Amino acid sequence: MISHSLRMFRLLGVVSTLAAMPFASEAAPTGVEAGKLTYGTAATFMPFEFVKDGKLTGFDIDLITALSKAIDLQPAPMPMEFKGLIPALQSKRLDIINSAMYVNPTRASQVDFVPYLKIGSRVVVRKGNPEGITGRDLSLCGKNVAVTLGGIEESQARADNQKCLAAKKTAINVLTFPAATDSAVAVAQGRADAEFLSTPGAVALFSEKPGLFEAAGAEFEADTHIAFAVRKGDSETKAQLEKGLQSLVKDGTYRQLIEKWNFPASVALF
Repeated sequence: MISHSLRMFRLLGVVSTLAAMPFASEAAPTGVEAGKLTYGTAATFMPFEFVKDGKLTGFDIDLITALSKAIDLQPAPMPMEFKGLIPALQSKRLDIINSAMYVNPTRASQVDFVPYLKIGSRVVVRKGNPEGITGRDLSLCGKNVAVTLGGIEESQARADNQKCLAAKKTAINVLTFPAATDSAVAVAQGRADAEFLSTPGAVALFSEKPGLFEAAGAEFEADTHIAFAVRKGDSETKAQLEKGLQSLVKDGTYRQLIEKWNFPASVALF
């Protein structure tokens, strides 16, 4: 029979070993790849993320590059279609989503958010406004409205269609495209009468294609937040991103990027 002293000795050894082990809550977040911040992005939403001269660029790309440096990680982009971002995050192929994702209740039930901007949207039409559209109102009834598939613009346009039907007006024909740039081409070619586009996106479009487009009516839903997305319950990664953002706000980088991309000052959350 093992003596009482021997049993106590072994018990103390186990306790000492456990005391030396780090608790899970103190451990650093484990990413898809060590030392990297692997992010999913749908690079089709100028000026947030898009491809120019074969290179990934945009406000979000600049922001995540600076943020990654602030938290001592290497940014590792994983381009994909927008509709595949949340499934890829949930299946742990990504650490975060960095793709100007609009915050809404449906998405908030699937992921956790770290907001970094607030923006509105505009109704964009061809220069001269040949269809006489007056904004996000019943003048859109019976018109072809181009939106990004799966984006907030699609839900907005479908909600507006219900308003047209309720007013006994002709339905809106909602045209879905994989990218905002495709929607703009449809408007320019006359295949669509209008496009719903973020206010910063409209500013960039008017700058890139002067003389082709104009805005109809006022900005709408101007307090919509866009955010990084992390897996539901991933508090460590969420805290990392919040810490990195605080650092960029403190050293002025956040405001510098807003100015670099010609965003209105109203987009700033911090």
